[in-house]
Amino acid sequence: MSLQVEHDREKEKEREREDSRIDWRRSKVQELTSQGHSQRDIAQILQVSNGTVNRDLSFLRRQAKTNIKRYIDERLPEEYEKCMVGLTAILREAWTTSQQTEDKREKIQALSLAKECYSMKLDLLTNATVVEDAIRFVSSEKSKEKSKLSSDNSDENDDKESKEPDYNEDEKSDDKEGEEKKQENGTGEIAIITTANRVF
Repeated sequence: MSLQVEHDREKEKEREREDSRIDWRRSKVQELTSQGHSQRDIAQILQVSNGTVNRDLSFLRRQAKTNIKRYIDERLPEEYEKCMVGLTAILREAWTTSQQTEDKREKIQALSLAKECYSMKLDLLTNATVVEDAIRFVSSEKSKEKSKLSSDNSDENDDKESKEPDYNEDEKSDDKEGEEKKQENGTGEIAIITTANRVF
């Protein structure tokens, strides 16, 4: 028992080391790609095959797509709200400073800061439609994935049901009655033919 536990621990450690090597290689692939290296160059630098680099790049693309969807859906609205609240606080402080100070230079600087805050808030409000469109797009993609999964499950259930034989007791009884009638008709015809042969 202890040998089995020790063996399992060694396998787990080996798996963790392999995962760390893969993570390190993928981070290097991403770094080298951002520096403009081709797949062949990256394969030569890391001393791996072109196929390995290609698989790493495919994984990084999928990961980036997942990350941007999560960011748009979860983080972007929160960060947008933080920016609006922060700009409002800075704008309030700028106006307070401009009204309380007696120094003209400091007053001009405070008003200039207020002007920048207005400009930045206007930019954020103008780009709010872009944020809403991005969030709506991610939500629609999620709903599409959910509907696709549900349709796949329903198709699987339909396939299972179609493979099961249909049992209809009424049809069975009708078939049996029809066969019995045929047998009766057949025996009746044989009896008539036999009687006719005896007469002649």
